[in-house]
Order: sequence, then structure tokens, then C-alpha cells
Amino acid sequence: MIPRKSTARAIIQKVSDGKAMRARDLVAVEEPLEIRLGYLLKNKRMEQSISITMRTPGEDFQLAAGFLCSEGIIQSPAQILQMSYCVGLEKEKQEYNIVSVQLIDEIEFDPALLQRNFYTTSSCGVCGKASLEALQVQGCPVFPRAKPLFASEIFYQLPEKIRASQSGFEKTGGLHAAALFDPAGNLITLHEDVGRHNAVDKLIGEQFLASKLPLNKYLMMVSGRASFEIVQKALMASIPVVAAVGAPSSLAIELARKFGMTLIGFLREKSFNLYSEPDRIAMSGGKAGD
Repeated sequence: MIPRKSTARAIIQKVSDGKAMRARDLVAVEEPLEIRLGYLLKNKRMEQSISITMRTPGEDFQLAAGFLCSEGIIQSPAQILQMSYCVGLEKEKQEYNIVSVQLIDEIEFDPALLQRNFYTTSSCGVCGKASLEALQVQGCPVFPRAKPLFASEIFYQLPEKIRASQSGFEKTGGLHAAALFDPAGNLITLHEDVGRHNAVDKLIGEQFLASKLPLNKYLMMVSGRASFEIVQKALMASIPVVAAVGAPSSLAIELARKFGMTLIGFLREKSFNLYSEPDRIAMSGGKAGD
């Protein structure tokens, strides 16, 4: 298999003090990835395209597994018979932009589940209430009553730990990151992608394929903002704490509160905002809200 590059060179015009100069730049690669799902239906193998996402090449199998897990389509790596690239296509570039995930025959898969899931989680104007109800139908876990799990001091260190590990961002300035930390603030794993949601899928997929779910003793940090989609994916992996450099959306806050997740935004080296379940964070200067 020919390795796919995550960066590409570009000739640009660099402007400074009103003067333009020809220069070379390194940019993040963005290419489509199609995920196809194969399954047994009425004693016949079926395959259909279930998603197309714009992603940075690399860790495509983890991305596909994380996507299927976060959508509630699969619950165990043992349900995957095979994952492979679709080869033999006309253009070489396409061969590594299509991933086929074949499920084992024993799974009674309902194709209608795909339509229900993607209708309610798409950005086509479906109301927040419908999205929240869909998660309840999928059996999204509600976290038990919050108790101290993480010390507030460790959060101040996370932004720098992520920056130090973002090799792709260091080269291009164009990649988001999703990172998993233990209660001591140790970095467990980090994934980068042009799409924040793809970085999360890669992280969850890696842990899923290694049979390490649920991730109920860890926290996840993402670059940028915390959207509904990010919180939803974390919930499906049982991650109790999500922290973001930027702001959370209103629906992300509502979702976190409904399912008992601790949501943190505007994480800086000396401060952060708590939007839900503050009791999961042990404050050095007193309880949250004091």
C-alpha cells in the first residue's frame, strides 16, 4: 500500500509591509474519505456507502471504526469481519479514499438505522430535541452522579501538552487535535485532522479497535470549540470530561447536562469555564461555585 501524505507543498505569495514575495509553504492535505458498510441481510451480503467526510489521509481505519462506534452501529471490534481499502479502481488516488468495513454475518443489522442516525445527526436543520432523543434511543449512557475525578491543576497544563505533541499543526498550522489524558494529566494518545470531528473519530476508533472502551476514567481535550457532535461522540465512548480551547455551543451544553458529562471551555494556562457537572473537578481553592 502506498502511504498517503498528510501534508503537501504549495507555492504562495507571502505579503509583508505591502510587498509580495514568492515562497514555498507546507499545507495540510484534505481529501474525501468514503466509508462503505458491508453486512448480511436476508442471507445476502449487501454493501452501501454510509458516509463521506473530508479528512487528512492517515489512520483511516481508526476513523471509520470510530465513526461507526460513535453512531452506535457497532459496539465491539469483534463485530468487524474485515476492514480494507477498495482497490482496483481507475485512479490510484481513489483507492485509498474508500474504506470498506465488513460486519460479521451474526449481526442482525437494520439498514434503516443508518437513515435514522444520519438524519438526526446531520447539520440539515433538524431540531436539537430530535437529536437528543435519538441519542436516548441509541442507549447513550448517562454518567453516574459526579464525584471528584480530576484535579483542577492538571487542566492548566493540557494546552501546552497538546501543542508540544501536534507535529502536523507545527508544520502546517492547519490541523485540529483530539487528545486523551488520564487523571494524572498524562497524555495517552493524540490524533490530528483537518476536521475536529475526524480527529475525535480517529482517537475513539484507535481505542475501540484495541478493546479499551469504555473510556470512563479519562478526559478528552479538543482544539477549537466544542460542538454537539464532539460531545455526542465522547458520550458514546463514555468519556466523562470534555475540555476545549474554544467555546461550547448551546446544544453541546444541553447535551452534556442531560447525560451528566463535565464540559469545559475556554481552557487556558491559568483558567477555564465549567458548563456542567463541576463536582467532577476537585478545586484547589475550594468547590466550584464558591
